[in-house]
Amino acid sequence: MGRGAAFFDLDKTVIAKSSALAFGRPFYRDGLITRRDVVKSAYAQLMFRLGGTDEQTMARTRDYLATLCKGWQVEQVRQIVAETLHELINPYVYAEAAALIEEHQAAGRDVVLVSASGEEMVRPIGELLGVTDVIATRMAVEDGRYSGEVEFYAAGPSKVDAVSQLATERGYDLGASYAYSDSYSDRPLLECVGHPTAVNPDRALRKLAVENSWPVLEFRYPIPLGRRLRERPAVPVAAAALGVGVGVAIGIAWYGRHRRTRATTATPTT
Repeated sequence: MGRGAAFFDLDKTVIAKSSALAFGRPFYRDGLITRRDVVKSAYAQLMFRLGGTDEQTMARTRDYLATLCKGWQVEQVRQIVAETLHELINPYVYAEAAALIEEHQAAGRDVVLVSASGEEMVRPIGELLGVTDVIATRMAVEDGRYSGEVEFYAAGPSKVDAVSQLATERGYDLGASYAYSDSYSDRPLLECVGHPTAVNPDRALRKLAVENSWPVLEFRYPIPLGRRLRERPAVPVAAAALGVGVGVAIGIAWYGRHRRTRATTATPTT
């Protein structure tokens, strides 16, 4: 029997927002996305919400993201993420999630972030948390630019494929492993380990957790890293126990709404 590992979904499980959404504003600022992209992405987000998390919907989302990112310079994306990480992500890491990650590490388990967001975003977030292993979406690159092809889309059953491969390489015992997620779309991930936990679950996942007697955690305290190191988590993980980054498309759709709201607020009245 091998040792167990702990697999964490990222958005709404470890951080209190969408990782891709968080970087939508600097991507717009630096010219990677346009107003037309905002409109198209708003439609893509609507289709995802209406269509759920079936394979066809996830495939459409994957293909749209590949087209959107085609031609972007990889180094520019990495630079944007590096420059804005502490402003856009650090304040939104759940204290309870950070404490839980530390508990697993102290118990000798490897911690792995598993997210549909791009590896260029997920890996720096992992480093912020002291996590070196990530499973994330990988875009194909040619001559330093995204080619418009997706090498690996870390969503749905594909997450389980990657987790299983990593378990084989590392000798993890999945029966002794843990998984955490907020989304019903991660049902395959949760079901592939011996210790699944729903965190801030959506309605469908909460129902599934109740039916299977899975633990349910509610994380409510995002605290910047500096404060966590000084004060430690204000609320213990045990006290929270009660029992999907679609991608850049969601982020830029949100930014479009945000700009319209600001424009309306700034309009002078007579």
